[in-house]
Amino acid sequence: MSLIEDVADSFPMDKSVLRERESERPQCIPMGGTIGILGGGQLGRMAAMAAAPLGYTVHVYSPEPDTPAAEVSRFHTCAAFDDKTALAAFAKSVDVITCEMEHVPAQTLKWADAIAPLYPSVCVFEICQNRIAEKTFLNQIGVDTANWHPIESFDHVERVYQNEMNAGILKTAYAGYDGKGQAQLESGLSRKDLEHIWASIFGDKDNPGSAILEAIIPFERELSVIVARNNNGELSVYDVVENIHRDHILSVTHAPAAVSKTILKSAQNIAVKIAEALQVQGLLAVEMFLTRDGDVLVNELAPRPHNSGHWTIDACFTNQFEQLIRAICGLPLGCSDRWANAEMVNLIGDDVTETSRYLDMTNTKLHLYGKKEVRPGRKMGHATIIKPLTK
Repeated sequence: MSLIEDVADSFPMDKSVLRERESERPQCIPMGGTIGILGGGQLGRMAAMAAAPLGYTVHVYSPEPDTPAAEVSRFHTCAAFDDKTALAAFAKSVDVITCEMEHVPAQTLKWADAIAPLYPSVCVFEICQNRIAEKTFLNQIGVDTANWHPIESFDHVERVYQNEMNAGILKTAYAGYDGKGQAQLESGLSRKDLEHIWASIFGDKDNPGSAILEAIIPFERELSVIVARNNNGELSVYDVVENIHRDHILSVTHAPAAVSKTILKSAQNIAVKIAEALQVQGLLAVEMFLTRDGDVLVNELAPRPHNSGHWTIDACFTNQFEQLIRAICGLPLGCSDRWANAEMVNLIGDDVTETSRYLDMTNTKLHLYGKKEVRPGRKMGHATIIKPLTK
């Protein structure tokens, strides 16, 4: 039995009902339909902006009252993700649902999907939400990752650290992003040191926790690839990009990545292999490490638009957000070819006060997310610097 089938076994209904409902779902959402987006951040904002030219309206569902996506959407439901009444009313008002973040609670996804089709599927989100399931799935389909061990308690991580890996990165299985929920374990740590690290993530050494301990990769570059897939199995792959992080947050993306054609092709092939194995309908972003030995290892998956794909808005024929709308609505995918090289710069925290420098640059496009409060580490916008095309 595949891991996808294992996840499907946890659904509150049998598989025959799931297949029957899937066969009854519309293969194409007609123009004038309504797209539901779970989450109200900047990814939802840019997806809503891409939906409008294609003739769709957008209904955003988010727990926060003042969100970037709600500013540009026709409808907004502000309610908790566990509010079944509000969620049901939202799902009944739309033709299709997607997420702008992967950490919407799985139960919320199942409740919504029981009323209106959710893409990518609940199975895809459940795998990508859990690092243990994600790494297991990737290794099962023959995709290389860093060496890793599943962790379920402090005693477990201490045992693995002492006997299997004397250094590594401890990461929560759920909800970690931008460096949150993780800590590096150097060699030579005492039990007291390990207790302190475990407590910093899970609150106390006696608290159970679902996590992984992952080997530290001596990588040369961090790469990512975004692939789109629609309900007919049509695929469209974007160019491989290089990502540079600052304090665990994406700072700059270079498109394309300055690596060999062999590496570029290998990275794209890996992304396609994963998207097809997951049977994604929508987008899948694949983050990768290029090791000093020339190996490409997959780090994480995101079944949604990705920060490293923002450059596509200004440098591709069809950007990642329009491609998402096309894919979940059953439309033919657009051309993902790049018509220019690009450098995407994230405006993080106080960086947003320097927008005038980008406005003064004739080859630069500025994108602000409409967030009112500036906080350290908060993504306030981005700028894309357009450069001459190279192959």
